[in-house]
Amino acid sequence: MVQGSVKSLVERVVEFVQQRADLVVTVTEGFADTLRERGLENVVTVSNGLDLNLVPFLDPPPMERDVFRALYLGNHGKSQRLDILIRASALLGDAFQLTLVGHGTTRPQLVKLARELDAPVTFFPSLQGPEVVEKYREADTCVVSLRDDWKSFETTVPSKTYEVLAIGRHVTAIVRGEAERIVLEAGGGDVVPASPEAVAQLWRELAADRSRLASGASGREWVRDNADYAQLAVKYMDNISSLVRPERSADQEHTK
Repeated sequence: MVQGSVKSLVERVVEFVQQRADLVVTVTEGFADTLRERGLENVVTVSNGLDLNLVPFLDPPPMERDVFRALYLGNHGKSQRLDILIRASALLGDAFQLTLVGHGTTRPQLVKLARELDAPVTFFPSLQGPEVVEKYREADTCVVSLRDDWKSFETTVPSKTYEVLAIGRHVTAIVRGEAERIVLEAGGGDVVPASPEAVAQLWRELAADRSRLASGASGREWVRDNADYAQLAVKYMDNISSLVRPERSADQEHTK
C-alpha cells in the first residue's frame, strides 16, 4: 500500500532486517518460498490458526430446505471482491439467500449494488460469540474470498478459512494458491473461479444435491493437525529454542 519512492525505501529497510535476522517467521508456506527465492535461508512457517477448543463442531445443514443460504463473515474491502457474491445472488433469485456480516470500506457500495440488482442479500454488522455461531448454524455454505487478480494473494490465506473448516460448514472458496490448496487438502468444500456465473452455478449444484453440504469432520481434523494454537505454539517455541546457543542455555541453568 506504500507508494512512490517511499515504497522502495520501505522495501530496502525490510530486506535489511530480514537478511540480518536469526529467524524469519512467515504465516504461509508460499511467502516463505518467496523469501527463500530471494536468498534467505533462515525462514520457517508458523501459520495463523485458532483455539480449537473454543470452536464448536456443528451438525450438517438439513437435507431439505426451501431456501439455499450462503454466508460471508469478515472484512468488506477491495481485497474480498464481495460484489461477485451479490451478482451471483442476483442471478439466482429468491430461492437463494446471501448473508454478509461485517464492516469495511466497500460496504456502502455493496449495499447500493444489492438494491440496484434487487439481489436476495441481507447485511449485518460485525457479530460476536453466540451470534456468530448462530449465523454459521443457519448457513448451508460459507464463503472465503480473495480477489484473483493480485498475485500476492496466491500466498495469502484468509483467517476465516480455519474457522469455517473447524466448525464443519461447507466452504465456497474463491481463492487461489495456498488457500486453495488448504481447502482441497482438507476436503472442506469447493474452489470456484472469481465470477458471478461460476459462483451461481456452484450454488445451484449444491442446492440440487444437498448431500455435498455434509462436509464431515475432515476440515476440523485438518485444522487440528495444522492450525490449532496448541500445536502452533509448540512449533514456534521449537523454532525459537533452536536458536539458543547450548553454552548460553547451560549458563542460564547454572544461574538458576
